[in-house]
Amino acid sequence: MNTVETRVQGLVEKLRQQDCRITPQRLAILYTLAASHNHPSVDQIFEKVKGDFPTTSIATVYKTISLLKGMGELIEFSFGDGSNHYDGRDPSPHPHFICQVCRRIDDIDIPELAHLSHHLVEGRDYRINALHVNAWGICPACQAAAKQKKA
Repeated sequence: MNTVETRVQGLVEKLRQQDCRITPQRLAILYTLAASHNHPSVDQIFEKVKGDFPTTSIATVYKTISLLKGMGELIEFSFGDGSNHYDGRDPSPHPHFICQVCRRIDDIDIPELAHLSHHLVEGRDYRINALHVNAWGICPACQAAAKQKKA
């Protein structure tokens, strides 16, 4: 079983434990989140799912996102204007690069950060519920576009 399938099955099991219905539309939302490497917004998820299930409502996407957030199964990126983006593929703490121009969000693999939580609590009475390490800047594509505008 591939990682997307494994992730979706885990989410389905957790939703069932919460007595949530697993409709074809909700399953499509789960697959979209689990397979996405680009950290989609609600609108992007809705457009993708609506292609296969035209009767899907955006409320179904919002409700599913809300359920998953409540279970700690999503990382939410807020841009302050309501256009939040989500990492449903890997909700474990890991760093991201976020472009301030196009809002592209990339996962960054830094193995040394995997032990950061342990180092923060070692010898202290802290309990960490969430850890977010994000770098904000300008992605290569936006840098190149800015150089072309100047030229």
